[in-house]
Amino acid sequence: MIEISINSEYIKLDQLLKLADIASTGGHAKYLISEGYVKLNNTVETQRGKKIRKDDVIEIEGNLIKVV
Repeated sequence: MIEISINSEYIKLDQLLKLADIASTGGHAKYLISEGYVKLNNTVETQRGKKIRKDDVIEIEGNLIKVV
């Protein structure tokens, strides 16, 4: 599991994917999200601007990312 630390109240989903090195560009992040590859707390998430907060868990292609 990858743990990503944020210093603000939230981070947008597409920014989180780039920060975790899952997506190389914003366009790549948009594609992964819009095609249903990303789960937020075990539910498929298709909003790239979704606010991700501490303790949320993202799953993509078998990788788990936890925001701390």
